[in-house]
Amino acid sequence: MPLSSPVEREPVQTRKMECACFRRSDGMWDVEGRLTDVAAYSFPNYFRGMIPAGEPIHDMWIRLTLDASVEIREVEVKMDGVPYEGCPGIAAAFGRLKGLRIGPGWNRKIRELFGGPRGCVHVVDLLRPVATVGFKTVKREAGRLDKAPAERGDESPYQIDSCHMLAADGPIVRERWPDRYTGPRPATGE
Repeated sequence: MPLSSPVEREPVQTRKMECACFRRSDGMWDVEGRLTDVAAYSFPNYFRGMIPAGEPIHDMWIRLTLDASVEIREVEVKMDGVPYEGCPGIAAAFGRLKGLRIGPGWNRKIRELFGGPRGCVHVVDLLRPVATVGFKTVKREAGRLDKAPAERGDESPYQIDSCHMLAADGPIVRERWPDRYTGPRPATGE
């Protein structure tokens, strides 16, 4: 169902983020993301001169190669559209992601590593959905989500308490992961 009809308006700027994950022939996964910002009107830019309407102000790419434990094995960042000549110079800094594992605390970690002048706000913005897609895909692909706790060999399934439908005390967790359910238990003897 789409949003309600808005008042009369005109477009100004559109940001698109697209993420995709790929199974590799070597047993790892590539998760890729692209961020574009496009203005609906032409405007002057300090570095590029006039940026025509519809031409990306930002056009940035990232690829993370992940293993089955969601550890980042390789990182590649490219910047095809930038507002300043020196923007691509920060791309190599994102190599510091290599060896990190995507999971709890991810957003805090990327802010620590790449916040402010230590990174590029647009690549950092893109890292959030790229990490989410990579994490969920690899966890599912690695076949660990629906196994019993003894077979999982890890902590509670990541989905628990990630949204209102997957609350630890809710009906889906009670049905799907009864060993992780925290809600009321039926009285014994009934």
